[in-house]
Amino acid sequence: MGSFKLGKMTLGSIFKKPETIQYPAQTRYAPPGLKGHIVNDIDACILCGICMKRCPTGALVVDKPAGTWSIDRFRCVQCGSCVRECPKHCLSMDPAYAPPATKKSIDVVSKEMATDGRNDAKEAE
Repeated sequence: MGSFKLGKMTLGSIFKKPETIQYPAQTRYAPPGLKGHIVNDIDACILCGICMKRCPTGALVVDKPAGTWSIDRFRCVQCGSCVRECPKHCLSMDPAYAPPATKKSIDVVSKEMATDGRNDAKEAE
């Protein structure tokens, strides 16, 4: 009885298109509900650090004095906690697949910090 099921499955797969693709030459469509990867709109970000505190894996690091926001994509589990907790809604989940990487690296985004007018006045004296 089992061989009939196997034969039916084998013959059926001959006439269907293959399930696999030649990645990265071909890309597959993003299924609905795919979380993808986190994207930060650094211009809207205030570097408050709430996303870093809410991240269960510690994949985010916010350094306000240096003006940097970084993510370790190999530690991120795409849970979306940071996206939900961001007060400025500058974080979002991009539904596209993340590009393949050959090395472990941390993505760092820098923000130009606005200079305070008081410091400019002190330097002029």
